[in-house]
Order: sequence, then structure tokens, then C-alpha cells
Amino acid sequence: MQEDMPVYVFTGFLEAGKTSFIQSTLEDKRFNSGERTLILLCEEGEEEFDFSKPGMDTVFVETIENEADLTPDRLKALEAKHNAERVIVEYNGMWMLASLYNNFPEHWLLYQELMFADATTFMAYNLNMRNLMVDKLAGAELVVFNRFDKSMDKMEFHKIVRAISRRTDIAYEYPNGFTEYDDIEDPLPFDIDAPIVEIKMEDYALWYRDVSEDPKKYDGKTIRVSAMAARNKRLPEGSFVMGRPVMTCCEADIQFMGFVYQYAKESELEMPAWYEMQGTMRYKFNRMYGKKGPVIEVESMTPVEKPENEVATFY
Repeated sequence: MQEDMPVYVFTGFLEAGKTSFIQSTLEDKRFNSGERTLILLCEEGEEEFDFSKPGMDTVFVETIENEADLTPDRLKALEAKHNAERVIVEYNGMWMLASLYNNFPEHWLLYQELMFADATTFMAYNLNMRNLMVDKLAGAELVVFNRFDKSMDKMEFHKIVRAISRRTDIAYEYPNGFTEYDDIEDPLPFDIDAPIVEIKMEDYALWYRDVSEDPKKYDGKTIRVSAMAARNKRLPEGSFVMGRPVMTCCEADIQFMGFVYQYAKESELEMPAWYEMQGTMRYKFNRMYGKKGPVIEVESMTPVEKPENEVATFY
């Protein structure tokens, strides 16, 4: 069996600062102690790698010109060609990340995903290419806003990132080289420590994401939420799913997002239909997930009118 191949993915749009960051990282002895490093260059900007710098003698660059060239066989061949010990991907901002991750060779393992953005163009990209922006922010551990200046409102950048991910760290890099980390607090719009955690209609998407990111936090909590209940053939009698259509960035990405519910009187319910549910959330194994996940043990189900806008959003 092949050993895991650590992969570091750097995303962002053209001229966002990816190349210069990778260069400085490879020159840092704390990261680079001579490992044979394969860089997959998926877009070429004005900045180029300087191979005269220390630590660059064991770095090898291969250009991927077409998204369709991201195949497991091609990636394995490039790894073998350079006898690579790790891989760095400078990804094309116009390509969806699924094209990369769905074609990882089996032994490739994502170690880190970072996003870089030019603060002076970020808002325009977000407005005109929202689906691509969501794609890059959703899995990023850190987003770095380059060319940030004091005239810009950090809250506007913060809101866009938080609408997509509550886990992504945010850094603002000023032209003088000073880096400031985001410390804006994001209180949830519901009280998770209340005797009954009440989820308003407009807060469903935020609640769903928070549960998905940290289901153990809700183990044993009593929840009251309104959503659409529906039966699922994969679930046994006494179980059903309950959720809402959720839009992350645009109408094209609307998906039904919900959890598994268990109720002794499930057979008496009319489905699909909208209900206000009260029950206790448990973090346990369920075959619908194929692993441990949030399962709500229902105490009561009350029919309600469906909301005027059935689709939930994060903002």
C-alpha cells in the first residue's frame, strides 16, 4: 500500500498572491527541509517561481493547462516522474474544486486548503461569480485578503465569508506587509443553552450548518424547529427526514438539507408536509449517514403552514 501523499491546495483568482505565498513558504526551513515537492500550476500569472532561492532545488513544477487533464492517471504519473514526497496545487480560480478532489489518486490526502483574494477586486468577483467564490471559500481553512487598506470595511468581507463558512479563519494583509487577523465575533441567532433551542424560520440554514459542523455540541439538546417532513425509502419504519431547500449562492445550487428524525407515531403523519417539531437531538450512528450523526428523537409534531419562501438562505 502506498503511503499517504500530503497535498496542499492554494485557491483564489488570478493575481491574488498565491505564487508569492507559495514561494515564501518553500523558502521557510520550518516547512521545507529538502522534501521533493511537486507543484501543480493550474494557472500562470505575472509572478513566477524563483528557483535560485534556498530550498527550491528539490521543487518541481508541472503546468496543468486544461481542467480535463486533472485525472488520477495523470496526477499519479507526475508524482512518479519527480518521485514527489508532497504536492502543492496552485489552483485555477475559474475551475471548480470538485474537478481536482474527485480525481485525487487514492493515496493523496488533503492536508490544507488556503484561499487568497485581492481585496480590491473581491467584491466584484463575489457579485459576478458567486458560485466560484462559494466553491473556494467553503473548504478553506484560511482566507487571506491581500492589498487590504484602512478605507475598506472589514465587516463586509467578514459577512461574505461567514455566509459560507463559520470555520474559515480570515486575515487582512496591508500593503506595508502588516497582517491583521479577523476577531469579529459571530453569535448564533438562537440560544443553544436554553432549555428549548428554538430555531426561527429565517435561521434554519445557519442552524443546519452549525449542527453539521459540530453535531456533538447539540447532543442531548431539546430542539424546536419548523421544516418539511418526508419519508425516505432508505429509512426503516419509525424514521423520516425533515429539512428545507437551502440556497448557498444561487438557485442552481439549491439542495434539500435535513436530518434524520425518529418518531413512534411516524406512520400517523401525513407526508410530505410542514410541521413544527420538538425533540431531543442525539449524536449516534444512523445508516442514512453511514456513520455517527445528528438524529432527533421526536416528542411532538404539530402541522404548520409552509413559509412564504420555502428556500432557506444564510443571509
